[in-house]
Formats: sequence, structure tokens, C-alpha cells
Amino acid sequence: MDFLYIALGLIGLYFGAEWLVSGAVATARRMGISPLVASLVIVGFGTSLPELLVSVRAALTGSPGIALGNVVGSNIANILLIVGAAAVIFPISAWDRNVRRDAIAMTASAVLLLLLVQFDVIGRLAGVVLLALLALYLFRTYRFAAAADTAPELPADGAMPVWKMTVLIVAGLILLIIGAELLIRGATELAAHFGISDAVVGLTVVALGTSLPELATAVVAALKRHSDVAIGNVTGSCIFNVLCIIGATAVIAPLPVPEGFATFDVPVMLAATVFFALMLFFAPKFHRATGAAMLAAYAAYIWALV
Repeated sequence: MDFLYIALGLIGLYFGAEWLVSGAVATARRMGISPLVASLVIVGFGTSLPELLVSVRAALTGSPGIALGNVVGSNIANILLIVGAAAVIFPISAWDRNVRRDAIAMTASAVLLLLLVQFDVIGRLAGVVLLALLALYLFRTYRFAAAADTAPELPADGAMPVWKMTVLIVAGLILLIIGAELLIRGATELAAHFGISDAVVGLTVVALGTSLPELATAVVAALKRHSDVAIGNVTGSCIFNVLCIIGATAVIAPLPVPEGFATFDVPVMLAATVFFALMLFFAPKFHRATGAAMLAAYAAYIWALV
């Protein structure tokens, strides 16, 4: 039953996020909201909603290991697993060099998280600071995109009727809430059954589960020889995970820091982040050998955990 809860929870999170974003995009178009603003807010927050709801629900139910592990594990998986797998399928090159600005923000957010986990609790004040930094990041991104006139493309809605928008948004929210509840219930019961900590479950099962949409997108793009699209998605996701998810979760329910995060898990995340940023700045491409090494590093990390 624990595995069934986890599977149903992941399905609910995936379709809930898909329906909510689709309905929100159609609503933004009908209301005449700028595509640039809509893409930044809807795509940015919408794709982070599964992780956000899972972390908030875990914090409220007394499972801070899952809440924090979800973010840290997702960032490690985003870089080592997703980028590594995409590079193995097809070498990554010719990515947008403007992503270097985001690479700096990604690295800075990882360093900030390492500082925060040195304390016993990530409190509400720290959460407010993280959300303020997220607002600054979004504003800066908006300014650069507006100046360059490079608003991301939003999916066409085909003049979606109002009733359909409403159904998609409401059904998406309901599925997200139910999915988060089922995933947390299954993960916590699984941890208790096998005698492992919530933190390990959060860093592995939950983190991998909430990263599956990004992994599927990266693999499909790589098969179509467009693996460079994984770069921007991973960079933005890592920034949102730290600033938005941990920030919002800490404001709602302060996060106790489980043992091991300050000395092992977050340092591993920071090391992966720094490596990824250096590659974006100085490497001409991610070769297959580089991707294979990244996958091996991820396997070694998981082995060290379990």
C-alpha cells in the first residue's frame, strides 16, 4: 500500500501541475496579461508546485527530513541525473550563454542554503529572506528578458472556454493537494516500515519522484537532439527549489534541520552546483564521458545514503 500511495501521489502531482498550468496560461491569455510576465510567474511557480506542496505538507505533518530532503535531493538529481542522462544520450552544446547569470544565482542560493543548515532550524525570518531574494531574482530576470525581448513561449490555448479554464484550475489544485497527501503518507509509512529516516526517503524516493517530469522532458529532448534545453530548465528549477520552496515552507512551518544535512547532503549539492556552474562558464560542451561521470557520481551518492 505504501508503494501504491507513492505511485498515486506522483500521478496526482504530475497531472495536477499540468492541468493547473494549462488553465492558468489560458486565463492569462484571455486577461491580456503580458506573455513575459505570465511565463515567469506561471511556468516558474507552476512547475515548482508539486515540490512546494510536498514540502509544506511534510513540514506540517512533522516530517522535516522529507521537506528539506525533497529540495536538496531534487537539486542533486536535477544536475547529476538529469543533465548527466541528457548528455549521455546526446552531448550538450550550444546552450544559451545568458544562462551564466542564472548559474551565478543558482550557486549563490546553494551557498546560502549551506549557511542556513548550519543552524538547528530554518526559521520564518530566513524564509522571508529567501522569498525576498526570489522576488529580486524574478525582477532581474524580467528586466533582462524585457530588454532583450526574449519572453519564453507559452503554449497556445486555442481560445479555451471559461468553463474549461475553471475546471482545469480547480481540478489541478485538488489533484495537487491529494497527490501531496498520498505521497507524504506513503513515504513516511515506507520509512517507518524499513526503519530508515524521513530524510533518506526525502532525498531519494520523494526527490526522484518530484523530478520525474524534468527527467522525462530532458530525455525526450535529448532523443530529439535538443538536449541543451535541459540546461535552462535545471538551472531555473534549482533556484526555485531553494528560494521558493524552502522559503515558503519555512514561513508556513519552521524547518528543523535533520542530522547529516549540514555535513554531507547540502555540501554534496553545493559541489554538484559548483561543478555545473563551472561547466556552463568554461566548457564548450557536456560530452558523453562527462555525462557518464555525473551519473556515476549520482549513483555513488545514493549508495552512500542507503
